[in-house]
Amino acid sequence: MMHEDVLRLIHVIGAAVLFGTGIGIAFFMVMAHRTRNPAIISHVAGIVVLADALFTASAVIAQPISGYLLARSAGWSLDTPWISLSLGLYVLTGLFWLPVVWIQVQLRNLAAEAVASKSELPVRYYRLYLIWFICGFPAFAAVIGILWLMLAKPHFS
Repeated sequence: MMHEDVLRLIHVIGAAVLFGTGIGIAFFMVMAHRTRNPAIISHVAGIVVLADALFTASAVIAQPISGYLLARSAGWSLDTPWISLSLGLYVLTGLFWLPVVWIQVQLRNLAAEAVASKSELPVRYYRLYLIWFICGFPAFAAVIGILWLMLAKPHFS
């Protein structure tokens, strides 16, 4: 059982990192964007890209590994309905997260270019920011759904 407890701890920490880093990144990007200041946006977006690379990407890798090992240790089949739904929501989250990472890099670069040329943010920045902002809602909803499924382990009939 000690092995299962350690796996559960790793899995919960990974979930907390995914949720916490995601919501933190969203908060700081929104606050930077609201300034309309290319220097602030460039700086904050640079930190956000780094945080995504260090924390989110690590957790994204650790979660399915720890989840699989935990399911095996607990004797749960991966086709158990709540696990299957969790996996589907995880994939859905990834489908939103991958473009968001690319967009964050673009936002950082566009803001840095505006700083270098002493110009305002281009229209492309605002279009990409809107896509980035909108993608956050289904991704966060999916993560909350995954957390609920992990805790409730509902039985579907």
